[in-house]
Formats: sequence, C-alpha cells, structure tokens
Amino acid sequence: MGRNIKFIKFHIIIVLVSLIAACGQTSLPRTEISFNENWQFTLADSTMDASNSSYDDASWRTLDVPHDWSIEGEFSEDHPATAGGGALPGGIGWYRKTFKLDQNKAGKRVFVQFDGVYMNSEVWINGTYLGKRPNGYISFEYDITDFVNFGEKENVIAVKVDNSKQPNSRWYSGSGIYRNTRLVLIEPIHVAQWGTYITTPKVSEASATLAVNTTVINDGDTPQSAEVYSILKDAENKVVAQKMSSIKLAKGSNTIDHELELKSPQLWSMDKPYLYTLFTEIKVNESIVDQYQTTTGIRSFAFDLDKGFVLNGEQVKIKGVCMHHDLGCLGAAINERAIERQLEILKGMGVNGIRTAHNPPAPELLELCDRMGFVVMDESFDIWSLNKSPYDYSLYWDEWHKKDLVEFIKRDRNHPSIIMWSTGNEVLEQWGDKGPAIAKELYDIVKGLDDTRPITIGMNPPVNMSNAGVTTQFEVSYNSISKSEGIDVIGYNYAHQTYPHHKDNFPNKPFIATETTSGLMTRGYYDAESDTLKRWPIRWDIPFDQGNPGNTVSAYDQVSAPWGSTHEETWKIIKKHDELSGMFIWTGFDYLGEPTPYTWPSRSSYFGVIDLAGFPKDVYYMYKSEWTDEDVLYVYPHWNWEEANRDSVDVWVYYNHADEVELSLNGKSLGTKSKEGEELHVMWRVAYEPGTLKAVSRKSGKAILTEVVETTNEGSQIALSTDRSTIDADGKDLSFITVEVQDDLGRVVPVATDLIEFEIKGNGRIVGVDNGDPTSHLSLKGTKMKAMAGKCLVVVQAGKEAGQIELTAHSAHLTSASVVITTK
Repeated sequence: MGRNIKFIKFHIIIVLVSLIAACGQTSLPRTEISFNENWQFTLADSTMDASNSSYDDASWRTLDVPHDWSIEGEFSEDHPATAGGGALPGGIGWYRKTFKLDQNKAGKRVFVQFDGVYMNSEVWINGTYLGKRPNGYISFEYDITDFVNFGEKENVIAVKVDNSKQPNSRWYSGSGIYRNTRLVLIEPIHVAQWGTYITTPKVSEASATLAVNTTVINDGDTPQSAEVYSILKDAENKVVAQKMSSIKLAKGSNTIDHELELKSPQLWSMDKPYLYTLFTEIKVNESIVDQYQTTTGIRSFAFDLDKGFVLNGEQVKIKGVCMHHDLGCLGAAINERAIERQLEILKGMGVNGIRTAHNPPAPELLELCDRMGFVVMDESFDIWSLNKSPYDYSLYWDEWHKKDLVEFIKRDRNHPSIIMWSTGNEVLEQWGDKGPAIAKELYDIVKGLDDTRPITIGMNPPVNMSNAGVTTQFEVSYNSISKSEGIDVIGYNYAHQTYPHHKDNFPNKPFIATETTSGLMTRGYYDAESDTLKRWPIRWDIPFDQGNPGNTVSAYDQVSAPWGSTHEETWKIIKKHDELSGMFIWTGFDYLGEPTPYTWPSRSSYFGVIDLAGFPKDVYYMYKSEWTDEDVLYVYPHWNWEEANRDSVDVWVYYNHADEVELSLNGKSLGTKSKEGEELHVMWRVAYEPGTLKAVSRKSGKAILTEVVETTNEGSQIALSTDRSTIDADGKDLSFITVEVQDDLGRVVPVATDLIEFEIKGNGRIVGVDNGDPTSHLSLKGTKMKAMAGKCLVVVQAGKEAGQIELTAHSAHLTSASVVITTK
C-alpha cells in the first residue's frame, strides 16, 4: 500500500502542524495537534524531580516522540530485564515539553492525549500533578484546561516514566513515550473521547442498519439546546445516510441514539475492506461547536459450531499470526510505515488475521488492519492478579484493571477489523478457583460496552491432554475457565492433538486456535555442527540428529518447543475440519526478548515465520503455497556446503498448482515427486556435490515454474535495494533497504557474514540496522551490521525537506554500493 494514501485517522477531525501558534489560524471547533516534536529527555536516577515548571532542562537531549530509550542501549546479560526482556536497559526517564497556546483559544477545553507510555507514567502540567498510569499499553488523556496559560506565557508539561523495576514483562517492552501524543482543543460542548459507538444490527447486500450511540459532554455552566447530527459518508466522501436530533444537553454527560438506514451497502471484507466515515456534528444556535469523525465498516460475522468463522454469510478460515508490539530494530517506538510493511509482508504469505499479543496495540495497527483487510483478535491482558514476573501488572490489577479494560474497549470498538475480544492469555488463574470469577467479571465489563463481538481467552490448553495425546469427553479434565460463563469462544493455546475432539468436549461453544505451533528456526541456518549452534533451534527433548543418518542436513520444519508443534502439523488439522474457525501462529515476526528455549547470548525470539529484520524464513513459503492463489515453487536449503562434511542434504520443496516436481543436480534428474495424502512438501535426500539444483513444477505435463539454487563463489560485492525509492519528506516516513553480499555473478552468498558499515548523505538519517540474528549484540541503532545468511537491513528515515538521500555501504573485502532515495 503506497504511502501517498492519506489515512483518515480514527476519531480525528484534522491533524495540523505541531506549531501551537497555528491554532489561531483556523476556525474549526475541534483542533487536534500532534504533540510529538521537541521534547527534552534525560535518563535519571530515582531521586530526580523535574516536575516543577521552572526546572532547568537545557542540558537535556532534544528529541521527538514516539521514543524508546531501551533500544538505544547495549545488549547485556546483566540488565535486570534479562534475555527474556531483550537484554536491554530499563530505568527512569523524564520528558519535558514547553509550548504556548494562543490567547484566542481561551475558553476552549484542552486535553493532552497519550497512546501509550511504558510504564508507570506520571504527568504534570505547570507543576500541577495530573495522575499516574501503570499500564504501559493503555491509551489515556488528561484534561489540562484549568492549569494552562493562554497568550505569551509558556506552559511546561513533564512526564516521568519509571521502567526501573524489572523484570516486569515476559518479552521486550521498550521504555518511554513510545506511541503518539496529541493536544486537543475543543469547545465546552463536545463529543467525548471515544464518544461514538457504531454497530450494524442488520446487514445484507440489499440494506444495512447502523445504530449510532454518541456521548456528548456539556462542560458549560447551564443546560444547552443543541442539534446533534450523524452524517455517514462513503469512501468517495458522498453523504449516503444522515439523522439529526434536537436535544437539551444537561450539564455533564449526555447520550444520543440514531439509527441510519443504508441501501446497497459496500460490505467490509478481507478482500475488499470498504470503509465509511461517520461525521458527528453538534450545532448550538446554528453554529457548529464540534465535528467528530469515526471510521467504520459494514459487515456481519459469526463463529459457528459447525462452519467455524462466517463473514458476510461466507465461511472463511482465519489464517492468522500473533504479533508483539516491537518493530525490530526500531524497538517499541511506533512508526506507521513500519507496521504497514509488516502487514504487507504478512499479506504476501496469505495471512488474514492478527492477534495483538498480549496487550492493547497501537491505534495505527488497527487502522491499517481496517484498511488492508485483516481480522483482529484484540487482546487486553497477559496477567491478571497472579504474577508471571516479579514486577508485572499483577501489582496494579486490583486498582486498575476495570478502568484499563473499559478504556481499551471504548477506544477500539468501532474498528470493523476486530472480530473478537480476548480478556486474557495463559493467565495463572485458569486452573484454579479464582479463574471463573475473574473471567466472568471481565466478560460482563466488555459486554456492557460492546455486545456485538464474542469474548475468548487464550488457554494453555482448555483441556488436559490424555496420555495418548488426544481427548474425549469421557477422559478429559477441563481448564476451570473453559467451562465458565466468561467466554463465548474456546481459545486453544497449542494442544493441537485435541482439536479434532473439540465438538465432543465443547458441544456448545465454537473454536479458535488462539496460539499455535511455536516452531523454532533461524533464517538461513541448517547445521547443528556449526559454530552458530545457539542460532539453530534444537528441540529440548530430542538430540538434533535423531532419525538423521550420518551428516545429513535435515529437520527443517520438525523442530518446535516441547509444548508446540511443527508448522505443518497444526495447519493440516485446521485445514481439514470445517468447525475449526482458524489459527493464530506463534508468531508472525520474530520479536525482541523471549528467546525461549534459549537464553543469553540469545536476546530475541526464534518463533517467527519472518525474522526480526523482516526477511522470510523458509516456512513462509509453505504457508504461501497453502494460503494464497499465487503460483509457488520454493527450494531449500542453500547449496554452499563443505563437501567433506556432508554425506547428504535433505532438499525440501514447497509448491502448489502443480501435479509434481522434478529435481535435478548438475543436469542429472533426481526423480519426480508429488505430495502424498496430506503432505505439504516433497523431499529428496541428495548426496552433496557443488553445482546447480534445479526444480521444475508441472501440471498435466506442462511446466509451471522453475527454481534454481546454486553453489556461489565467494562474496565480492554489496548490492542494495529499497522497498520504496520515493518517500514522504515528513520526518517520519521510512525506506527499508535490503543489503546483500553477492558473488561476482550477482548471486547472494548464503553463508556470508561480512561486517558492513553505512554512511548517509542528504535529508535523512539511519534509524535502525538489523540482520535477523537472535545472538547478535551489535547495536540496532548503529551504523554497522554483519550480514547473516548473506543479508542485512538498513532503515532510513526522511527529514522534513524534499530532496535526495544517498546511502552507501562499505565492507573490507567487498565492492561498495550506493542507493538514492527521493523525499518529496
């Protein structure tokens, strides 16, 4: 999806320039201003207090948010976050920002909004304490109207972020104001934050009914007569339905209900994610006092006991992945283009579903899922009252869980992409007496705010497996939550052996595989005997070479964590049974932290289908062959082996749309094979000799695709390629540049590990480098990176002036290369 598409932001009328002085140049009743630029920042000790507006921060660093200070640190096993938390530093950070408000804005209500601060944020305005939010993933706002100055006198906002008590997470959290911020100026009569709620109680191809519930705040001194309009526009900005109510607005909160009828609606689906926009307009004495905008989509869906997931009347298999919130070398700092790139790569694999593991995501992810056609399982908590880490959310559960859950649901409930709420993941209460009561409490809170979507919980698993590895209703013992009134859909984390027995075990509740597989692999590595053993995913409970004679290189998709399965095992089951609505693979991308089953020197996960740099692993193409309509023929591993140490190599091929595949080595046919039964690949055990492997897929005797894997020469040159050569000069947009070590014939050298250094000229900067190696300790914010399996990545961010950026890559024994990126 091109970056020139301008996203209509959820609940945002207009995003203006960040200069506060611009407020005086518009007569719009609602002004939303990016508050991201020009913060002062410092890392501090626990005794520091910079909350006073007169505090001198001149020596602090100036930066823009979103910002993650942890990713800027060095990897170390001594950091209290441990390798599970990414082996990066936490600490305490202070942010301060000075701004002015034009005098002609006096009388407006003023709010400051944060999409997420990790964690334990405390906020002051002009020395006045506004409050604390422990939850690092939740969005929140403060009303600062009574504490700000208008005119020439400056305002100072101070934010303390305390991520010093660690470990507080089972994965990498990041630290700081890592999501977007904004300043909102509105009239005393206005739509509340997240104040519209749109449902579609009746949907068909002929017509649709939209029920609109709007919360209007009257912060004036007296009741006020007003007109409230709900105006629905299509994607071409044409009004297609509207309704108006005259109402006497009492002081405080007021609700208005409208019902809109729409003929021949464009339905939202994964293939055609059509969106409408609802404009809420409030008039007082014929003057507009607020305009508020909500993006919505029209669709019907259900989880059926027999058909699984049904969208707009059609059975659809959810082919999903779980995604943590970090963006690889960018850390936790949110960037819309980085999220978009991840979704584009996943879309290419055939993914149609995202699970926000295991906390509220950035709003930008949901907006992109709305527009790109992903369904979403939106998850609220990884922890309830019982802790998984010494300093995690359990410490704040009693005081904060209800408020956090309410605001999470209100924020997200208009997104058409969301088809399910999850109120927990592998919570420790699930096998005890406390679990059902908490699950029911959360269920009731959610249903009171949104009764249009089912609720699930990721349970590990909802049933205990028998010794035979399968269950029936006569021999199973149940997770206490799975039989409670706190869920509508049974969520299975792993336990794939039990899936075919779901209807026996749970005859009245539909199925979703909330988390599957935990397959372990590293892009480009296949050899357990190499010095990169820590990168090779060895199963805990079996030796690497079990079942592999001699020096055979094999077991490419046969390695998983003990609780999981191979990628092929789980998909075969999900694919076979209609009642199984779908699955969410653990995980789509590798993520920082949780290198389970390894520890230091590993500092990031091995579970992803795609590595941390965004390069697909081999199994990506298995899913692509199964989940897309594109022709696929993929051959692996590479063909650069040491002859003396390799008796044979198992060559795997993924393919589709063909009857058979023929493999040859150096022109000699090794035979033709077809997938048998439910198999998802074919394999040849090949005596290694350098040269050329060639695979040809055929249907009815006609060649469909040809793929070649060759033994390369040594690396001699660098090659650079960009995902986009033209980007926006907005200070945020990114170009992702793939760096390859190639031989003299232009072939990627799959065993190259050269150290490559980068220089940049022009209106841009390097904001990240990566190679997908879970054991690399080079800085992800530096200007150098080693190739892994012949590749690494550089991320370049545009400045704010149009022009050109030139990136050059150097290495000691390789010919340099440059690439030019245009910003406009």
